[in-house]
Amino acid sequence: MAEISAKLVKELREKTNAGMMDCKKALEETGGDMEKAIEWLRQKGIASAEKKAGRVAAEGIIESYIHTGGRIGVLVEVNCETDFVARREDFHALAKDIAMQIAACPNVEYVKVSDIPEEVVAKEREIEMGREDLANKPENIREKIVEGRVQKRLSEMCLLSQPYIRDQSITVEELIKQYIAKIGENIQVRRFARFVLGEGIEKKETNFAQEVAAQTGAASNS
Repeated sequence: MAEISAKLVKELREKTNAGMMDCKKALEETGGDMEKAIEWLRQKGIASAEKKAGRVAAEGIIESYIHTGGRIGVLVEVNCETDFVARREDFHALAKDIAMQIAACPNVEYVKVSDIPEEVVAKEREIEMGREDLANKPENIREKIVEGRVQKRLSEMCLLSQPYIRDQSITVEELIKQYIAKIGENIQVRRFARFVLGEGIEKKETNFAQEVAAQTGAASNS
């Protein structure tokens, strides 16, 4: 496989407006040939998917998923542009897969990085700045390391950054782009809620031995 430079990827991105990872893959698939890579992206519909991403998506569905045993449940709102697409089976299949993805990712709290409140970002940065392994690093080096760690942590908290559970070679964001290209409309995950049975309930802890002894003593006294 040909070595693909960052400069070549950047050039293809500027020509097609496709995502960096999509551009890299297109160049890898075509041996670094720019024209063939552009054609590859157009055939996949990826280049046009990026253009559709800015269009208003106000229709869609609220999908649910209950994990086996009924201990985890998810509600997710997935939007598209028209009611016609909202009724399509493949759109429903995508929404179901996204709901299952959320159920499988307990650390995911936000849809995308830009949704994370600034105070959360600041707290993560503060935690990383205080790590002992960075104490003796020069200030400029420490800031670069911290920024890299913070970005990694923020990605771990976001749904769109997660490897897709059915195909680990792509992210959830890339999966959605594939559906945008296929369906021809902008598709957005707006919000979600994840429910875990018993979460937040303070459970009473009992000492089994003491409980048995107390019951035995009560029986003897009677």
